[in-house]
Amino acid sequence: MDDKRNWITALLLSAAILLSWSFISNRFFPTPDKPDVTKTVAGTTAAAAPAAGSAEPALPGQPPAPVAAAPETTTLRPIETVLAEGQRVRIETPKLAGSINLVGARIDDITLTKYRQTIRKDSPPVRLFAPAGTKAAYFASPVWSGQGVAVPGATTVWTASGAKLTPTTPVTLSWANGAGQTFRIVYSIDNDYLITAKQTVANSGTAPVQVRSGAYIDRTGKPTDPHEQDSWTIHVGPTGYLDAKSNFTNYDEVAEASGETLSYMAAGWLGFTDKYWLAAVIPASGEKVSAAFNALPGERYRAAFAGNQVQVAPGRQVTTTSRIFAGAKEVRTLSAYQNDQGITRLSNAIDWGWFEFFEVPIFKLLDWLFKQVGNFGVAIMALTLIIRLLMFPIAQRQFHSMAQMRIVQPKMKALQEKYKDDKPKQQQELMKLYKDEKINPLAGCLPILIQIPIFYALYKVLMLTIEMRHQPFILWIKDLSAPDPLHILNLFGLLPFTPPSILGIGVMAVILGITMWLQFRLNPPPADPVQAQVFKIMPWMFMFIMAPFAAGLLLYWITNNCLSIAQQQWMYRKFPALRTAAAK
Repeated sequence: MDDKRNWITALLLSAAILLSWSFISNRFFPTPDKPDVTKTVAGTTAAAAPAAGSAEPALPGQPPAPVAAAPETTTLRPIETVLAEGQRVRIETPKLAGSINLVGARIDDITLTKYRQTIRKDSPPVRLFAPAGTKAAYFASPVWSGQGVAVPGATTVWTASGAKLTPTTPVTLSWANGAGQTFRIVYSIDNDYLITAKQTVANSGTAPVQVRSGAYIDRTGKPTDPHEQDSWTIHVGPTGYLDAKSNFTNYDEVAEASGETLSYMAAGWLGFTDKYWLAAVIPASGEKVSAAFNALPGERYRAAFAGNQVQVAPGRQVTTTSRIFAGAKEVRTLSAYQNDQGITRLSNAIDWGWFEFFEVPIFKLLDWLFKQVGNFGVAIMALTLIIRLLMFPIAQRQFHSMAQMRIVQPKMKALQEKYKDDKPKQQQELMKLYKDEKINPLAGCLPILIQIPIFYALYKVLMLTIEMRHQPFILWIKDLSAPDPLHILNLFGLLPFTPPSILGIGVMAVILGITMWLQFRLNPPPADPVQAQVFKIMPWMFMFIMAPFAAGLLLYWITNNCLSIAQQQWMYRKFPALRTAAAK
């Protein structure tokens, strides 16, 4: 009895910690206010950053170029103002809109036309890239370095062959250094999110020149939205496939390098990932490159790669190819680039974790169901039904075993009383009783154990995949990847305050508690009165614990509870002896 009380005490203390953690973290470690995403990039905010051209990019493997210190006060201008200045090449694709800045040949203006910042119909599209001199500047560009030769840099003004980059119309940028070398970038783009840059150096001078090419991404600031933070379940920050393995670095590790770079001898791709978005530079397949992450003044972060230095003889030219991914982390799109374009492990930009082998099939099944029924909530319910059907034989054995355990309860108590002073003998006799009565005492735990990985896989799918973002269900549930918006304590939004997450009990959480309570009511009550009290408390305890989770997870659990209740009722009607045993 003491052991049981200790176990129950530990359970209740664990629940108390879970319930109070949100309050404690918000009280003593407050989260910064959510940024105004209509004026920032991909949900980030940033400190004042140096203006464009204040630093020449340094390629991996060479000493960093001098970086001008940021002024103490730098006025950040609206994105619209900066974009209206200078000459630009427009970008138009089925999924992207934006422009290329002819100063520095930077891709610094990208919006994702398929995705909105919020669920409101008038919400603007998600902005991924923004030019320097604006809040949370974020851009990518090819780059060169050389010895004894003038190469284009951040302030170079390029000449464009066309005014618009589309999947059917590439654009060539060119610049001559006046000493016999001409640099060209041929930009092309596909229907999704991949931009290809062919970099050419043509030497019409009288002497050979040494050059090396590469590409980089600069990002100012990091996410401050609490839903976009790096955590043990979702990686946000510097990432890539580096030195033949997936790399999940964080911004603090880059900043703590104290001016040094985090260097790598090989790279399949590297860049910065948010929860749903990715910006990455990608060398040509099979090209040997070096790569690095480093921090710059003004809370800026850089990801860059560079190929080997090559010699360009007079009258010759050298061409290298790099690619830039700028878009949403769509599972099918990333997999297609990985398989068809040879971009190694690009699908790992989605942080599936160790259970990828299980989570990806759950996602594919759920995505297929969604395409069939057209409603993501209905797809979750259909997925739950399929899982319950697959587990039906196990559940049958569970119910039968639970009833049998109730039947033999008097015999078990008799053995416990008879051998109360001889625990080994007591266990031996109990195991013999289980064998004679053909009872598996662990049968009731098996369905719960199976549900744990399924529930976790669904949690990861809902949290990670862009396909599940902003998917509505019915009535007030407009986004199944977000918590239930209707809270009881503020009378479903009628009162002008938002309850703390520990008390943010929504309608779906209440339904979950009720269905779990009904399910427990149909189960045979535990013989131990203390355990019986715990089972009475558990539905309402889980109601509080699950309330802050995504509405899609609660829908899965509610559907699972309802199916369990229906299955129990069916079993009791088909086998009346089970109901009789359970009622005793």
